[in-house]
Amino acid sequence: MPKNIQLPQKIMMLGSGELGKEVVIAAQRLGNFVVAVDSYANAPAMQVADASEVISMLSGEDLARIVDKYKPDFIVPEIEAIRTEKLAEFEEQGYTVIPTAAATNFTMNRDRIRDLAANQLGIRTAKYAYASNLEELNQAAAEIGFPNVIKPVMSSSGKGQSVVNNSTELAQAWEYAIAGARGDTQKIIIEEFIDFEIEITLMTVKQWNDPTIFCPPIGHRQERGDYQESWQPAEIIDEKIKEAEAIARKVTDALGGAGIFGVEFFITKDEVIFSELSPRPHDTGMVTLISQNLNEFELHLRAILGLPIPKIEVYAPSASAVILASKNSDRIIFSNVAQALATPDVDLKIFGKPNSRPFRRMGVALARGITTKEAREKAKNAAKKIVIE
Repeated sequence: MPKNIQLPQKIMMLGSGELGKEVVIAAQRLGNFVVAVDSYANAPAMQVADASEVISMLSGEDLARIVDKYKPDFIVPEIEAIRTEKLAEFEEQGYTVIPTAAATNFTMNRDRIRDLAANQLGIRTAKYAYASNLEELNQAAAEIGFPNVIKPVMSSSGKGQSVVNNSTELAQAWEYAIAGARGDTQKIIIEEFIDFEIEITLMTVKQWNDPTIFCPPIGHRQERGDYQESWQPAEIIDEKIKEAEAIARKVTDALGGAGIFGVEFFITKDEVIFSELSPRPHDTGMVTLISQNLNEFELHLRAILGLPIPKIEVYAPSASAVILASKNSDRIIFSNVAQALATPDVDLKIFGKPNSRPFRRMGVALARGITTKEAREKAKNAAKKIVIE
């Protein structure tokens, strides 16, 4: 794979949200040509890309058309709702899919990556089952017990995820999961509720020709199944960090390819439990925009292009906190920006999304502190100051 690569390369981003936007910025800083693709116009990554296309990425015909039009050196999926079997065809035609077409197919669907980890690799996960209708869900819940967590097998940003405390809540959880699913599947995953001490993301950088490396673990907090804040480094004993790294290496080795993977874990008093995996930059990893010498997007790009990666260093305890919309609107104004930036070592990233809806992530506040606690408070306070009108 890439060795002594020449620049520029032509990169096609399949998905153009805020994470894709930062990948585009990183790519263009090294002079690459980027095509940003999504299902709606003026998506964040499109605003900084060289070219853009609006298509349905569940349409194999549309995907084939734009790949043939641009003939990219790298095809980089950034979202879940993609006709993944088409990516395998592109790979057979000689295109490089990141991390690989097979890895993308596994990780875009929670059932496939969970089965790979638990059944093929023997990795500890939460107890789980699948259901394709409410009757199957009731049967699975009776076996797994309560409380439990129900989610679509394909979704993003926590859409469709809920905690169920008793059998009377199952019907509502089923409807919520199906409504929040991406793609055209009618399948959900139900899993045991893990009473964890901390939930972490281990950003795992898989390289074409060099060993896999890791960023210091990132702690995060979720609401409605979506991340609200993250911080780095997470306070975990070295023994558990090494165990998480071993699991992440095992899973990513099985998937192959190159790029950054966001590998999520539940850390309990006694265990390190594999949760999920994203084959790309992770939303909780936005904290690396302020915390590290190379952020997750730059690391992703370097791994894709086969470029050297220096030692990853964290400058200081750092944190991120999301800036959420509260209503539907296609005219968005951000107020109190100066007040939010008045605190030392605080930064903001406003994503440039063309419209809002309740709980949609519109930006993120970033902060450094003497301690993790201080960084988290600074980030949350800065995010609260922003008013979306």
